Amino acid sequence: MKIEANNQTLLPVTDTPATLRRAITLPLLIFYGLGVTIGAGIYVLVGATAAQAGIYAPSSFVVAAVVTLFSAGSFSELSGRFPQSAGEAAYVEAAFKAPFLTVVTGGLLLLAAVVSASAIAVGSAGYVATLVPLPLWSIIVLIVLFTGFIAAWGIVESVRFAAVLTLIEVLGLVAVVIAGLWQQPEIVAKLPTVLPHFTDTSALVAISMTSLIAFFAFIGFDGMVNIIEETENPSRNMPLGIFITLAVATVLYFFVAAIAVLVLPLDELSGSTAPISLLFERLTGISPLAITLIAIGATLNGVVIQIILSSRVLYGLANVGRLPKSLAKLNARTRTPVLATVLMAACTLIFALFFPISILAERTSQLVLVVFVLINLSLLRIKWRKDPAPVNIFVVPIIVPFIGLLTCLAMLIGPLIMPA
Repeated sequence: MKIEANNQTLLPVTDTPATLRRAITLPLLIFYGLGVTIGAGIYVLVGATAAQAGIYAPSSFVVAAVVTLFSAGSFSELSGRFPQSAGEAAYVEAAFKAPFLTVVTGGLLLLAAVVSASAIAVGSAGYVATLVPLPLWSIIVLIVLFTGFIAAWGIVESVRFAAVLTLIEVLGLVAVVIAGLWQQPEIVAKLPTVLPHFTDTSALVAISMTSLIAFFAFIGFDGMVNIIEETENPSRNMPLGIFITLAVATVLYFFVAAIAVLVLPLDELSGSTAPISLLFERLTGISPLAITLIAIGATLNGVVIQIILSSRVLYGLANVGRLPKSLAKLNARTRTPVLATVLMAACTLIFALFFPISILAERTSQLVLVVFVLINLSLLRIKWRKDPAPVNIFVVPIIVPFIGLLTCLAMLIGPLIMPA
């Protein structure tokens, strides 16, 4: 593929020793998406959402899912139109042909991925600290070093590692839901209480404010498009992978959050550094060791995938000449951008050591929402110009990016203008 900007054609760098390996099947792609969303989501943030929205925390996840859905449609079409790494930056450049805006988009993506990986690393360290008597900072260092090594190991090996952890973490959440319904079947009758009445203004404001944090839990599908050059049959598998990932994550988030706020006292839930472990222990009376280990796996998985994502953004930008060519060089054995991976792991460590998880989550959500605004604007511009779409790709009506643009702007601006 080529991208035109300022009447110049940018071709991929040709002196790289190898190309990315196209070996990710649809199941692996779904596991990749679920790994980063779930690892970055419910295991880390259910307590934070409960602290702000109280019993309505599950509704915050639903609102975030609806906002995400429309942008997912835009990503699905654009990934078919421009199937390359650093996808978001490529989409913006194709729409606006403004190199500066392309670099800004790439920079936002990199910053969002690094801050997200840092937030998940801090969350993972919180779970590890319940088992290992080490200073938190040393646990964070070990986590980032380990996940950086896995990310540089090789894309198939990394995604298979992520797939195994993803399967375990999904089963862990399913176990929590089953335990909740088995131990307290009356929860089913109480589920309507987690949904606000449309006349309850204070509840709606709380949900709106909290949805920015809940949105962090869905960040991941957008990263899927950055491994499209390594995905088999991408025009078919990428849209399927995106929507299946969102559907599974939304169902799990809602039921786990609902059980958590209906079973645990809100102050206890919001104050826990290992909320899923606390919930499992309270429901079953069994030692939370197993679910704690699952939570550690889930969060490690999230860090691995975010480091992969950010390194592929660096690779993609360097591969079209927007960054130094050295960042586009692939290791001859692993066929991964090792230098880019090491750089992203180092940045992740810096953020994780110096910022709290709540700030990291909110800043990640804000950065990603800005990118989503640009992506929806890009598809709107492309459709307005009536640029022909390649055959056999997923295509959405123009109303989809328009609603995606409005919902992202509302979530981004809403917390700033609503009363506390």
